[in-house]
Amino acid sequence: MSPEYPFDEAATARVVVDGTGTLVEWNEGARALLGWTPAEVLGRPARELVAEGPTPVPVGPRWDGTLTLRHRDGTAVRVWLLAHHRPPEDTAPGSWLVVTPLTGNGPRSPGDPLAMAALVQSPCAVAVYDERLRLAGINEAMTRVVGLPEERIRGLRLSEISGWAQSAEMEEHMVRVLADGQAQDVQTYARTGGEDHAHAWLARFAPVVDAEGRVRGVCVALHDFTENYLARERLQLVNEASVRIGSTLDVTRTAQELAEVCVPALADFVSVDLLDPRENEEPPALFATPLSLRRAAHHQAGRGNAMAVAKPGEVQQYPAGSPQADSLVAGRTIVMSVADLEAWLSWDPLRAARVHEFGIHSTMSVPIRARGTTLGVAVFSRFRRPDPFTTDDVLLAEEITARAAVCIDNARRYSRERDTALALQRSLLPRSLPRTAAVDAASRYLPAARTGVGGDWFDVIPLSGMRVAMIVGDVVGHGIQASATMGRLRTAVRTLADIDLAPDELLTHLDDLVVRLSEEAGSEGSPGEVGATCLYAVYDPVSRRCVLARAGHPQPVLLRPGGVAHRVELPAGPALGVGGLPFESTELDLPEGSVLAFYTDGLLESRGRAGHRLLGEALAAYSDSLDEICDRVLHAALPAGGVSDDVALLIARTRGLPASQVSTWDIPADPSLVGPVRRQVVEQLTRWGLSEASFTTELVVSELVTNAIRYGAHPIRLRLIHDAVTLICEVSDTSHTAPHLRRAKTWDEGGRGLLLVAQLTQRWGSRHTTEGKTIWAELELSGEE
Repeated sequence: MSPEYPFDEAATARVVVDGTGTLVEWNEGARALLGWTPAEVLGRPARELVAEGPTPVPVGPRWDGTLTLRHRDGTAVRVWLLAHHRPPEDTAPGSWLVVTPLTGNGPRSPGDPLAMAALVQSPCAVAVYDERLRLAGINEAMTRVVGLPEERIRGLRLSEISGWAQSAEMEEHMVRVLADGQAQDVQTYARTGGEDHAHAWLARFAPVVDAEGRVRGVCVALHDFTENYLARERLQLVNEASVRIGSTLDVTRTAQELAEVCVPALADFVSVDLLDPRENEEPPALFATPLSLRRAAHHQAGRGNAMAVAKPGEVQQYPAGSPQADSLVAGRTIVMSVADLEAWLSWDPLRAARVHEFGIHSTMSVPIRARGTTLGVAVFSRFRRPDPFTTDDVLLAEEITARAAVCIDNARRYSRERDTALALQRSLLPRSLPRTAAVDAASRYLPAARTGVGGDWFDVIPLSGMRVAMIVGDVVGHGIQASATMGRLRTAVRTLADIDLAPDELLTHLDDLVVRLSEEAGSEGSPGEVGATCLYAVYDPVSRRCVLARAGHPQPVLLRPGGVAHRVELPAGPALGVGGLPFESTELDLPEGSVLAFYTDGLLESRGRAGHRLLGEALAAYSDSLDEICDRVLHAALPAGGVSDDVALLIARTRGLPASQVSTWDIPADPSLVGPVRRQVVEQLTRWGLSEASFTTELVVSELVTNAIRYGAHPIRLRLIHDAVTLICEVSDTSHTAPHLRRAKTWDEGGRGLLLVAQLTQRWGSRHTTEGKTIWAELELSGEE
C-alpha cells in the first residue's frame, strides 16, 4: 500500500461470478477467507462453495445476505455477502461482483480516533439539542457556521444563537420532530456569522433516540447548497424575464417590466433611465458628462417606491461619478459600493439622504444596448440583501438587460413608426369638417391600440347646389403604407366628387384606381394586394333626398326624427380592387333632422351582434351636440381596453332648405327675353333682402342664360338658391356639352363670358345630369355686405 494507491486489496474478499454461475475472478482476500487458491476454484461453479442451504438466486441489481461457505480445510464459515450485478459491456457478458469485508466489522475500540471524527470533523454542520431544545453540542463545521465556540453557546436555543429571521420557523420544526419523531427538511437563505453574504441551506431535523427508541433530542444538520440554489434562481429569473419582459410594444411598460422582474430576485431597487434623443434622431455612440436621462421606470422591494428620487417621465442630469454616467461613458457594467458613491452624493443631498436612510451598500449599473445602439442604463441597488453584487450577478443582470434592451428597442422603433404613420394619417384626414347648409357633421378617429394606425378615413365635401358628399372608407392593412394608400384614395375621391359624379359612377372610377395601385404594388415587389372598402353618399337639402352607394363597406345607420335607428338597406357592392363588377345606388327621402352614422368595421367588430343595437341606442339618445353623440357612440360600442382595429366615425344631421329660399324660372329660347329675366332675378333678390348682390348676380345670370340659349339645348331652366352666406345661380339645359374657359383675342367679339363669371364669383363649374348639364356659380354674400 502506497500514498499513490492507498487501497488494501487483502482487506476485502472479492470474487466475480459470470452469467452461468462460474467463478471467473478470485482475489487474495477470498483466499484468506476460505483458503482456496485461484487455481483451485476458477472455472468451477460457485454453488460448490456453499456448505449449507440453497444457493440464492439474486433478483435486481443488488443482493445481500448471510451464507455458510465451505473452507478448504473442511470447516464451515458463515459469511455476510454483498453482490452487485454488472451489466454487459461491449463483448463482455454480464456478471456478479461478490464482496465481504475482512476488517472493520467488529466493535470500535473506545480510543479509536475515527469514532469521533465522524461527527466532529464531518464537513456537514451538525448540532444536537436536548429535550428542552437547548444546545447540547456542535461539531467543528457548525462552529464555523455560527461563528461562536461551543462552550459559549451550549445551553442556548437556536433562535438565541443564530438571530436569523427564520429561526422561529425552524424551532417550530424542531418541536414537531421532538413530538412525533419524524424527520423534516427545510430550505432557508441566511447569512452565517462573520460573513458578508448569505448562504442557501438545506436543514434536516432528525430525532435523537436512546437504546429504548425514545426521542431524547433533535439533531440539526445543515447542508450548504448555495451554488445550486443560485444557479437555479438565475435560470428561473432568466426564464421569467423572457416571459414577462416585452409583453407590449410600449417603451415605458417594457422598462417597468424589466424593473419588476429583477426585484427582489436580483436587487432591492431597480431604476431604468433612457436617453431622450430629439425627434427622429438615434442616440449618440459616445457620451460626455453630464448626461440627460429620462426616468422610464423604477421598482422597489416592499410597498411603494420611497427610494426613488426621480419621478417617471422626469429628466435628470447625471454627472461624472454617478453610476448612470460612469457606466454609459465606459460602455460596460460597473459595480460600486456606497464608498464609491460619496463624491457624487456630496453634490446631491436628497439622493444621499435616501441612500443612507435605506442603507444601500452596493449598486450595479448596466448599459441598455440593442443592435449596436445604447438606449439607456439600468441601475440595480441592494439594501435588504446583505451581500454585495458578485460576478455571477453581473452576468445575470447583463443577460436580462440585453433581453430587455431588444424589447425596448423594438418598442421604440414601433412607437416611432406608429407616430409617423399617425402624423401622416392625421395630416391626410380633414382637420375640421366644413360648415354646410346641407348637414351638421361631427367625426372621430381612433388608431388601433396594438396594431397602430390603419387606412380608415372620412370626409365631407361641399358640392354645387348646396349639396354635400359624405365619405367613409377603410384601406386593408395597417401602418404607413395603409395611410399613404388612404391619402391617395381620399385625394381621388375629392377629385371625382369635384366633377359631380354619381355615387355608383364615382365608386367605379375609384375601383379602377385601386386595381392600378395593386398592379403597381405587385410590380414593385410589395407583399399583398391593395384593397379597400368605401361608402359614398350625396345629400341635397333642396330635395331632401340622399343617394348612397357602397363598395363592400358596412351599412350606415339612419335615425329619422321620431323613428327607430336602423341600418340602411343598400346593395353591398364589391370591395374596391376587385375590378369589373358594377355598383348600385340607393335613393332615400330624409326629413330634416335625420341622423346618419357612417363608420368603419373597427367600431362594432369587438361587440359582435350587439354592436348595432348599442350603436342605435346611442344615436337614439337625442342631443343638440353631434360631438356628444360621437363620444356616446364610442363609449357604448368600444371596449374599455382599446380597439384591435382603427375606427373612423362620421355622424351627420340633415338640414332642409326651405322652398322660400329657392326660385326657379323656365327660360324661353329667345335672346331678347334675357333682359326681363334679369329684372325678375333682381326683384327676387330684393324680396330676399339681398339687394347688395343684385349687380353681380345680374351680370352672372345674363352671361349664363345667354350662353345656354346660344350654345345649349332647350328646355332651359334658371334656379337661384341662397342661405345665410352663399347665393347660387344655376342654369340647366339638355345639352351634354360642357363649357370651358378660353382666352379671347383682342379683336374677338365673344369668348369672355365665362372668364367674367369666374372673376365675379367665388367658384363656378358644371355638372352632368341625366337630362343634360347644369352650369353653376356661387357668390359669397358676406363679401357683399
